Amino acid sequence: MEIMEIIKDAAMYPINNVKALVIYVALMIVAVLALIFTGVGFVGASQASGAAAGGLGILGIIGIIIALAIVILIAGYMLDVIKIAVNREDGAPEINPQRQIINGLKLIVLAFIYMIIPIIVMALLSAINEYLAIIGIILLIVFAVLLVIAQCRLAKTESLGEALNFGEVINDLKEIGIVKVILVLIIVAVIGYILTAIGGGIGQISDIVGGILTAIFSIYVTFFENRAYGLLYSDAE
Repeated sequence: MEIMEIIKDAAMYPINNVKALVIYVALMIVAVLALIFTGVGFVGASQASGAAAGGLGILGIIGIIIALAIVILIAGYMLDVIKIAVNREDGAPEINPQRQIINGLKLIVLAFIYMIIPIIVMALLSAINEYLAIIGIILLIVFAVLLVIAQCRLAKTESLGEALNFGEVINDLKEIGIVKVILVLIIVAVIGYILTAIGGGIGQISDIVGGILTAIFSIYVTFFENRAYGLLYSDAE
């Protein structure tokens, strides 16, 4: 697919699948509210004493667990969004909490493995010399690009081993076209940043409105980005 075809398709995908978008916006709102109540719980626990403090602390922990579970579920669902895009299908994935939470955890492990080394290298180079940090930043960008391709391999196969097959990831990148991949990722990142900034700006009205708008814009951007990644990777098929 041409670059602008990918961007246009990805931009319309959340709108064409409003039901899925609404469901995951609702889940994200629940996650945001859970984190708000978590903060309230921990702050209350620090100011209370005895059983009241313990109860509020437990409330805070429950909030964190709920928020994490939802975020992991959404991560797994987005892998299915990528998979559908790789097959150039237009529908939304079915909701399968157990499988999608497992795949979401795989994605977290994958991201950790791909990014931990460049992050450590960047930190070490920065400590030695601020100019050497540029090398670390370049390395970080390279691995971030490879992670996108690896993420698509994970979506396609649901195999962490396939996603960690570094040689095949590089081959996929070459087959799609390095320049094309970088251009699409830059365009997607810029659009995502603009939409998130708009949502954040409007959300300054109040905490509740801000939380809801953050959920809406972040889920839209997430659908958009992952649809674009999948369509981009479809050129490697």
